[in-house]
Formats: sequence, C-alpha cells, structure tokens
Amino acid sequence: MSGPLSGWRVGVTADRRADDQLDLLRRKGAQVVHGPTMRIVPLEDDTQLAETTRALLADPPVIVVATTGQGFRGWLSVAEGWGLGEELHRVLSSATLLARGPKARGAIRGAGLREAWSADATESSPEVLEHLLATGVAGTRIVVQRHGDPMTHFLAALRSAGAAVTTVDVYRWEPPPDLPAVDALIDAIVAREVDTVTFTSAPAVEGLVHRADARGMRAEVVDALRAGADGGGVLACCVGPVTAAPLERLGVIGIAPERFRLGAMVKRLEEHARAVAGV
Repeated sequence: MSGPLSGWRVGVTADRRADDQLDLLRRKGAQVVHGPTMRIVPLEDDTQLAETTRALLADPPVIVVATTGQGFRGWLSVAEGWGLGEELHRVLSSATLLARGPKARGAIRGAGLREAWSADATESSPEVLEHLLATGVAGTRIVVQRHGDPMTHFLAALRSAGAAVTTVDVYRWEPPPDLPAVDALIDAIVAREVDTVTFTSAPAVEGLVHRADARGMRAEVVDALRAGADGGGVLACCVGPVTAAPLERLGVIGIAPERFRLGAMVKRLEEHARAVAGV
C-alpha cells in the first residue's frame, strides 16, 4: 500500500488500542510488526484496584493527587460499577485535590469536584512535587492516582519528606500475553529490521526492556534505540513525554508529538519520514 509511510517498517508495542494503531499505520503504507510488551488489566477485572479503593475509603487520605484526566475518570467510573462510586466521591470531596495539569483538572471538575491547586504545565510532576514539599507533608496521608508512569522519584521524594503515600494504579499491567511475538519484535530491533518502534505507554517501554533483559539482550536493544534511525539504528516514537521518560533515562532520544494522541503520534512519524526523504 502506498502512503506517507510507504517503505517504513514499524514495530508496535501496544496492547490497548493496538488494532487502531495497526490499522492506521497500514493505511499510511507502513509494514508493521506487533509485539505487545505488556497486557493492560481491564479496569472492571482489576481486583487490586478494587482492594486499594476500599482501603482508602476505610482510611481516607488528606491529599489526593490526580495525575491524568483519563485515569481519574476511569477510576471513578469503575468504582461506580463496584457500588463504591458515591462513597469515593464523598471521600474525594473531603480531601485536598491536586491536579498534575489541565487534563486532570478537567476530570476533577467534570466529576463535580473542585481542585485546591493545579500545575500550570501539562502533566508536570515536578511542579506538583515542588508545591507539596513547599506546603509540608510530614505525617500527611497522600494518595497518588497513577496512570502508567511509575513516578519513582516523585513518590520517593514525598516519602523522604515524611508523607505516608499510597498509590492508586489505574490501568495496571501484567507480563506480555504472547512472548514469541515480543521476542520476534526484540529480534527485529536488534537486527535493525524495523525502522521505528512506537510506544504509547511507559509500561510498554519497561515491558520491552524487561523481556530483553530476561533474554540477555538488553544492551543490544538499548544500543539500537540509542543509535536512532539517523545512526543506523531504530527510532523510538512515543505518544508523549510521560511515555518517553523511561527511554530518556536509558539515553534514548526519540520523537513525540506535542499532543498526547495516537493520531498525533502517527502524524509526527509521517513528518519525520518526509524529512528523511527530503520531501
């Protein structure tokens, strides 16, 4: 099929919405290799999230940090299905709500709640952390709603400052459902048989690296991604900065769109392909 990505070989690591991405890339002319590097646990089946929610209802937090609009809305929606929606809404309305950016703030207000403070930048964990540390958190019970990003430094800094921190993980992941498919993608990356690999979540990055490590191929995979397409390696194409963060910690610099959307990511890849072709 001809198109702006004709001739491009694209590895796809996604589990959630993978079919949408695969179809879009193929319509643009790309050849695709699909190796989902983790499996998203459906919210309604996530017993760990249900247990965490019930525990915080029994012991309400003082502060709740909403990190993403989609994750916050998903948490409220699934709690409603478990018969916990009304009680969760009551607990959240009594807590001090902080938003990591405009999208999280919009989800808070869309639920009929009101944030006490919001970061100005989109998904700005450092800004939230600075605000919390400036107000003092020693002895304070804080709940952080996460959505893919492990937020390791953020949580460690709060705990070091004396806060009692609990995480609510919306869209938790499990090991890859199809290891041969992941292994085939890893082999293609190491052999430079794909031009780029797309990542739509931070756990997808971690799942790829973890599996490569288990096979003794971590260094080869990271080297290929560090080299990038310009260096004869494989270009990392991410949906946004949160997804790109674990790659950057490995020294991998790829491309990402300004808007955190699947369509925007593919468009950014098209722009890169045209630039490479000199069009």
